[in-house]
Amino acid sequence: MPGSRRNPPRYTPRVKPHDGSESGASRRLAWFAEGLPFACQPDCGRCCTRHGDYDYVYLSRDDVRRLAAHLEMPVSAFRARWTKKDDGHTILKMDGPACPFLDGSRCSVYEARPSQCSTFPFWPENLASRHAWDELATFCPGVGKGELIPLHVIRGYLRGRPSS
Repeated sequence: MPGSRRNPPRYTPRVKPHDGSESGASRRLAWFAEGLPFACQPDCGRCCTRHGDYDYVYLSRDDVRRLAAHLEMPVSAFRARWTKKDDGHTILKMDGPACPFLDGSRCSVYEARPSQCSTFPFWPENLASRHAWDELATFCPGVGKGELIPLHVIRGYLRGRPSS
């Protein structure tokens, strides 16, 4: 449509817990069936900074409780200070150029970080195609580095259950 601005793709939060069954799409052989090399790079933090207009970090109820406990504050106080609503979803307030919990290039809440953060970069939109994965590599220096992450681990991330 002329004159309209295209919205960037957004991480789609899991609204309901996954029941463990696999859909037909997830049973098909993925383009990344052999696994993907990935390793966070020291002192990076680029995934925690704004990328154009997109800067959403969706928070589940568990994320909110975990972060509030980590920061030693009541859930209600955490919600008031650090969150807002967007299309009915709770999201982290992103008022600056990066996540408010990014301290230099380190996550100050790493042990309690949101599920969205702990599953990065293995989000459906990043794994939709080889092209999407390669596009991610333009800002994420960990793509293509490190050990091969096997398919069963990637599928765990896609289900919102990162392996430790």
